[in-house]
Amino acid sequence: MFKNSFVRKLSQLSVLLVAAMFLLHDTSDAQSLFPSLGDSRSGTSGFQFLKINVDARSSSMGSSNVADAMDGSSLYLNPSLLSQMDRDQAYLGHTQYFADISLNYAGYVHTRTSTAFGASLMYLDSGEMDETTEFNPFGTGRTFRTVHMAAALTFSQQLSHLFSYGISAKYLDERIEEVQAQTVVFDFGFFYRVGDTGLRFAIGLNNFGFDSTPSGETTRTTLDGPVTETNFAEISPPTMFLIGAAFDAYEGENFDVIVTAQATNPADNAERFSIGSELKFIDRFFLRAGYEFGVDEAKLPSAGVGFEVPLLNYTLGIDYGFSTRERLGSLHRFALKFNL
Repeated sequence: MFKNSFVRKLSQLSVLLVAAMFLLHDTSDAQSLFPSLGDSRSGTSGFQFLKINVDARSSSMGSSNVADAMDGSSLYLNPSLLSQMDRDQAYLGHTQYFADISLNYAGYVHTRTSTAFGASLMYLDSGEMDETTEFNPFGTGRTFRTVHMAAALTFSQQLSHLFSYGISAKYLDERIEEVQAQTVVFDFGFFYRVGDTGLRFAIGLNNFGFDSTPSGETTRTTLDGPVTETNFAEISPPTMFLIGAAFDAYEGENFDVIVTAQATNPADNAERFSIGSELKFIDRFFLRAGYEFGVDEAKLPSAGVGFEVPLLNYTLGIDYGFSTRERLGSLHRFALKFNL
């Protein structure tokens, strides 16, 4: 049966999300909390691989889980949620990206009474690609690859059973041809549970850190012959501000329903808003769906499934998420979660 306070909690959730959207948009005579540099600010930062969602569950729910990632995906989504976990977990994720590019993610969370520690590694490899130029559009005969890596250490603490915070320090390494960029960034997260109402919300600031000056050299062909470039402009990390909420909309004997919502303000693109939902059956089977507003290529909802299987004294979780982009194609994500 629905909780007696369903209407009250739903109104609280609505007020929170309206407030979030107000902060993320300009008022008539003043700038918003995070000023916009135009409707779209694409191309103003580097390390774009950091914006690819590594988690199958979150992506299937429209990337709306900043307040509800109570597993190893919190290492990527919101570090404050680590200390909300009640068991250690090893997490493995794989994303089959566009153009046969693969993204792999691994993380481990160690929980204690009121604190948690974690480590994670995110790795994207394009594979060998044919080099093309304006003078040789069908290939120069050379190949190159691009490799991107982020290694992170995370700490989270519960100050009470209602509130927790977390911080991650990430080392970034990006290599394209013979050019390399390195820097350090931080993720900050805060989580608050509204008593026993089933409502919770979170705020995150991801990829906040230092600009990077690439090093190395690359040679390009011009009308005047080959030119070797050794000086490059600084690259800024793709900082993102996130605010979101999650709500236990229904709790029954066999079925539970969670509703999530998130507003995202990236430093290098337009704001977006996403919603999602998860249906849980006997704590073992999961059906998920979500939608992203403000993403030009996202015309269809995302969806996914999940399973939890007892394994000796442990639990194995398996997640699959599917999403699509109108012109680029489909994205498939898989995750394995070993609860220890």
